[in-house]
Amino acid sequence: MESDRRRDRTRYDGYAEEMNKHHLWINGQEVPAAGEPLTSRNPADESLVFNGAAASAAQVQAAFQAAANAQANWNKTSLAEREAIVRRYADLLRDRAAELSHLITREVGKLPSDAASEVSVSVAKAEVTIQALHERRADAEVSIGGGRRQVRYQPLGPVLVLGPFNFPVHLPGGHLLPALLAGNTVVFKPSELAPAVGRWMVDRWTEAGLPAGVLNLIQGDATVARAAVDDPRVAGVFVTGGYAAGTAIHRQLAGRPDVLLALELGGNSPVVVASPADPAAVAREIAKSAFVSAGQRCTCARRLVLIDDAAGRETLERLVQQVRTLRCGLPTETPEPDVGPLVSARHANLLLQAEANFLAYGGESVVEAQQDPRCGALLRPGLVDMTHCHDAVDEEWFGPLLQVYWVADFATAIERAKATKYGLAASLFGGTERMFETFRREVRAGVVNWNAPTTGASGQLPFGGLGASGNHRPAGYHTIDFCNDPIASWIVDWSE
Repeated sequence: MESDRRRDRTRYDGYAEEMNKHHLWINGQEVPAAGEPLTSRNPADESLVFNGAAASAAQVQAAFQAAANAQANWNKTSLAEREAIVRRYADLLRDRAAELSHLITREVGKLPSDAASEVSVSVAKAEVTIQALHERRADAEVSIGGGRRQVRYQPLGPVLVLGPFNFPVHLPGGHLLPALLAGNTVVFKPSELAPAVGRWMVDRWTEAGLPAGVLNLIQGDATVARAAVDDPRVAGVFVTGGYAAGTAIHRQLAGRPDVLLALELGGNSPVVVASPADPAAVAREIAKSAFVSAGQRCTCARRLVLIDDAAGRETLERLVQQVRTLRCGLPTETPEPDVGPLVSARHANLLLQAEANFLAYGGESVVEAQQDPRCGALLRPGLVDMTHCHDAVDEEWFGPLLQVYWVADFATAIERAKATKYGLAASLFGGTERMFETFRREVRAGVVNWNAPTTGASGQLPFGGLGASGNHRPAGYHTIDFCNDPIASWIVDWSE
């Protein structure tokens, strides 16, 4: 068995080395990138994963021209044919799941089980998206006296998909699948931290049968993204990223109401605990909410609000025990650790600086976040009591750091949970169903759970945030809603 794993690892590492030679993909052709150098490195050992370059401004324009040229024919392609391509793409992901999981782990540092789960969800997303299209955007016709009324749907046109690093397959796939199914052509820019995974995805779409120009790949950082957003041919911009990036794109599109903007941004998500019957079980769920994927999910809990009673104190005690016993390690370790590395040492250092700022302004360390000497990207999770911190900045600190707040009662807990500009996810543990209804009504968030982690989102439900977490374009099952325009027709046939 171990020899088989070594053989597989050698094969996948060889494929990863091939990724170093990959170029852009424009109009169905390899295009050597002409922009600034672009590399990605394994967070665990700094080994090179991707060695290429970003797209130049002229290549961004070429990608959109290819998408614009392909738009008419792709729109004419039957829905059945588009569905067949989507299903073939999903089959390719399933057949090569181990290869893709290994590449995700190498490029962004995910633990193997986490990477495998992402691939599995990405495969399932294909059928869910087809179902959503038929359920939510199917053509309709109503017979009314004096003619017929019809609703048909037409694609937006060439759209730009900007992907994140934390789910480099699943999250951009959540935009690519419905956009292509709805008949749009696409220019795709993966995160600059995950260019190899982005190229792998485009290769599978090509194998699945997408015609030339329907999906075009550009690589690069925010400079390339700005050039793409500025292109006059772009009809929609689909973004998964942080608040700063989202607001910058929103400003950039000022005065262009014809461009649909869908923002899936981050969060400063709260967990409120109200006299739970089983504090130990609640502590386990809080740890999942805060530290899964090394805290690098936009739905991860960032703030824990505890009522200062016996159950609240026991919950924190149990959570501290959980945090101190979590095994932190590298993805190659056996058995697999509980917490793996962040995407880079730079991101880890930013989180440690955030913790230092909390302490400087009156926060108290409960469990100190610590950098592992084996790897600069690897952090032991931290807990900071923020109850008396007098300048807590309302930001999404992306990593395994949880803020703790003590309050006197449930009403004050809700006020503390609401004290954020973000509104992505929130969870209540304990309490009654009536208390949960109050919580759901008053804590403005797109995902509101009871006795379940903040990270418990379903692909068959809408997924989006309020306030600084989005712009009223929920993704998930509802992504298909912003991938096309409804066209109403009144048809009177005078020959009858």
